Amino acid sequence: MNRRVSGLLLLAGFIMIGCIAAGCTDMPTTSGQPAPPAGQETPDPGLAAEGAGNVSAGNNRFAADLYRHLASDPGSAGKNIFFSPYSISSALAITYEGARGTTADEIGSVLHLPQNETLRRAGFAGLDAVLNSGDENYSLRTANALWAEETCPFLPGYIDTAARWYGANVTNLDFVNDSEASRQTINRWVEEKTEDRIRDLLPAGSIDSMTRLVITNAIYFKGTWVKQFDPAETTEEEFRVAPGETVRVPMMHRTDEDAIYGYAETGTLQALRMPYAHADGTELSMLVLLPREDNLTAAEEALDAETLVDLRKTLADQRVRVVFPKFTLETTYSLPQVLAAMGMPTAFSDAADFSGMDGTEDLFISDVVHKAFVDVNEEGTEAAAATGVVMNLASAPMEDRTPVFRADHPFVFLIVEEDSGTILFAGRVANPESA
Repeated sequence: MNRRVSGLLLLAGFIMIGCIAAGCTDMPTTSGQPAPPAGQETPDPGLAAEGAGNVSAGNNRFAADLYRHLASDPGSAGKNIFFSPYSISSALAITYEGARGTTADEIGSVLHLPQNETLRRAGFAGLDAVLNSGDENYSLRTANALWAEETCPFLPGYIDTAARWYGANVTNLDFVNDSEASRQTINRWVEEKTEDRIRDLLPAGSIDSMTRLVITNAIYFKGTWVKQFDPAETTEEEFRVAPGETVRVPMMHRTDEDAIYGYAETGTLQALRMPYAHADGTELSMLVLLPREDNLTAAEEALDAETLVDLRKTLADQRVRVVFPKFTLETTYSLPQVLAAMGMPTAFSDAADFSGMDGTEDLFISDVVHKAFVDVNEEGTEAAAATGVVMNLASAPMEDRTPVFRADHPFVFLIVEEDSGTILFAGRVANPESA
């Protein structure tokens, strides 16, 4: 039986809020959806659309910023990168709702959140509604949740805001007396929301008796290419991981007359849009930024939000000879140091102010963990079934002006929701052979 071309799953960063001073009292169970606050109505579609545009623009700026920080880390040299900026933004936006003062200012600045409260909340609610709207040709969904220490009284206003605008209902757990069972409960939720692709998000020891709140987001996508690759034309070929250094990887080929893709090129890079099949739902695609030389700088500089918008506008449908690697990536990040360096150190310190959560200034973020998985392949085939026919056809005569998009060296790729331009996933492939 045929299977879908790619599975892209990602669990958002979770935030473990540690309580510096105990002082918690009995908290009533609030595991169900709370009643909406009096007088607070769901925004009209126009307001939701305006907010979604603002949130999307901010998310994309955050995506570029975070990518640059991850890529500049000496420990990332020559390594693959993959993460979901939207998933991390969602989890930290819920955290922001409980932040005050300098703590809130820093988080809002790093995430590029809309300052207007209604637009910000309506924007996330609107985008979540779009992503969860469903389509018969692909699976796409996102979910948020709060996990609270059962004896710690969080403010009703914060709980209501998380549920109403972010769909994050609260479940009370016994972190104090049974932190291990609590950890397993959260990890099971993660596994369920990501079709078992993300396991053990919270490692052993990550939750203890000082934990008071865990905020989670999960996002899952699985879809098929509009232009599927013929498994009979997949063959092992060389991929340059660095000048003079190659590895052998399975390369997929699409070079026939129907290989019509959105394509653009500049003096330093080529851009290719590969759409996923869809019916009535939102349109999704993979946008690949391939530098003309082995240096990734040209592709990484194009991640600038304004540059990316301009580049996407220049994409024109035309025939392209596409040669693209199959790859699977799995990544795990602990983000406190990165986020602090990006401009929000207060949230991870004793000076943190999350009084909007429980009315005290005793909470701080002890960790933000992010795990991601991506598998890109052709429909229903193994690499061993591939041949090198397409490789020969790529040697077109000089008069043939059909562009050749040969991704046989490091490149950057994005998964984009086309209507809003929201970057759902971002990454780079430095070595397809390395997970």
